[in-house]
Amino acid sequence: QVQLIESGGGLVQAGGSLRLSCAASARTFSSYAMGWFRQAPGKEREFVAAISRSGFTTYYADSVKGRFTISRENAKNTVYLQMSSLEPEDTAVYYCAAVRRLGGAPVRATEYDYWGQGTQVTVSS
Repeated sequence: QVQLIESGGGLVQAGGSLRLSCAASARTFSSYAMGWFRQAPGKEREFVAAISRSGFTTYYADSVKGRFTISRENAKNTVYLQMSSLEPEDTAVYYCAAVRRLGGAPVRATEYDYWGQGTQVTVSS
């Protein structure tokens, strides 16, 4: 069982930045691909970014490409999402997810086995 705890959400003005963190309890964190998803009110959960277990391969939704950066520190059992040039459309609850995976990282939520409780990000215009 893997527990994931997100932090770093908050209220920010458009154009600002935030860094989300996700701390994992897994003893073999480096065996897990990690992903970030978000869900806005009245909308379905959508993919934001994902990173392979080594950190060498990353994936991004087109809507965040060039603005968001996913990274990980396996020694700290933590994955990050650096968000810049934030827009009101980025307002959502952001979730961290994990799945044991040899290579790559899934972009579909259904392929992840473990989820955090989410952290709210609100971008004001």
